[in-house]
Amino acid sequence: MRTRTTTATTGLVTALALVFALTGCSTAPDEGRTPTAGPTASAPAAPGGGNGFEGPRPQDQNLLAWTGDPNDAGHVTAQSSAGVGGRITLVRIVLREQITWSNIWLGLAGLDTNAQLANCYLGVYDAKGTLVGSTADISPQLMTDAIAKPLPLAKPFTAAPGTYFIALLLNGNWATNALTLKSTGAGISVNAGLTPPNLRYSSILTGQTSLPATVNLGEQSTATINTGWASQWYAVS
Repeated sequence: MRTRTTTATTGLVTALALVFALTGCSTAPDEGRTPTAGPTASAPAAPGGGNGFEGPRPQDQNLLAWTGDPNDAGHVTAQSSAGVGGRITLVRIVLREQITWSNIWLGLAGLDTNAQLANCYLGVYDAKGTLVGSTADISPQLMTDAIAKPLPLAKPFTAAPGTYFIALLLNGNWATNALTLKSTGAGISVNAGLTPPNLRYSSILTGQTSLPATVNLGEQSTATINTGWASQWYAVS
């Protein structure tokens, strides 16, 4: 009985050794021959779900930033001179990287050739409410060429990443449905989930003939916004 057990064990060990030897021969590369390469790693999936598509970016149109894709700014917004004259309207823009801010692009949709405009400005306030850039009086540019146009700041400035507010001030007399601006159409809903001083679209102050050096963003109001003065489209270059 002991002899048979020993013999069987010896045979099993010999068989296993033979299997290991054969396995080693089949997996080891032949001497002097380059091993067969393994499977090639696949390329990483493209951002955006793997389809390679990303939404339009400002850089696609030689711009640095914008309040939204201009292709979506199909709405035209108008307001009477009595409604917004002397009132500063603010549109929030968030910069993700540092830029040199030289121009504010405005979408001018319609003209009033009989308008009498004066003391109209675009400017930029930082998150503390400090005026960091402003144009000269843009009244002449609001009387010609109903297109998207760059309006230069009097002095370009270095804008660090962060939150800014583009300010528009209009003064004078114009026909309500003649002088019009391109906007998103999102009047009331644009501020969903937000409260002052971080409203995405708001108005502040009245009776202004120039942009003040500072504003209190905690006083942002939606009273005029909710009457249909929809959020204007702006871009930066």
